Amino acid sequence: MRRKVVAVVGNSVASDEAYSAARELGRALVDAGYRVVTGGMTGVMEAASRGAHESAAYVEGSVVGIIPSADAERANAYVDLVIPSGLGYSRNTLVINSADAVVAVAGGAGTLNELAMAWQLDKPIVALDIPGWSQRLAGTRIDERAREEILAAADVAAVMGHLARVLG
Repeated sequence: MRRKVVAVVGNSVASDEAYSAARELGRALVDAGYRVVTGGMTGVMEAASRGAHESAAYVEGSVVGIIPSADAERANAYVDLVIPSGLGYSRNTLVINSADAVVAVAGGAGTLNELAMAWQLDKPIVALDIPGWSQRLAGTRIDERAREEILAAADVAAVMGHLARVLG
């Protein structure tokens, strides 16, 4: 059976709060049997990847990083499978399309782009209550599409509850 994939998106320069939450999230995702995909770089992406490696359930291949560069060496040290896209920010399309669900941790313009794309593709989205786009969009609808709102989560436990419900 294919492991479900959860994209973790957020700032490449993360606050301490965002880094800590993303690290806890990465660990919880792998504990629950999910695979983690990120943009493979620093900040929230690195934290989620690092946390995934700290899970007792971690196995090689649990962490995928789709990086903007064509140089695989640019990925953070916690990515198991580096996909060097060479696409710059357009790699966000690959990150979101690879995921069964998306979790936002804080975030700037790149995160906003990923969330809009996930919304248009009808992917379940969970947003942590941490300053940035995740906090601004939690509990809202981006437009009039008939779909579930962006799910608000006060903490990682709430994220995991939402994911269990929407991914089965």
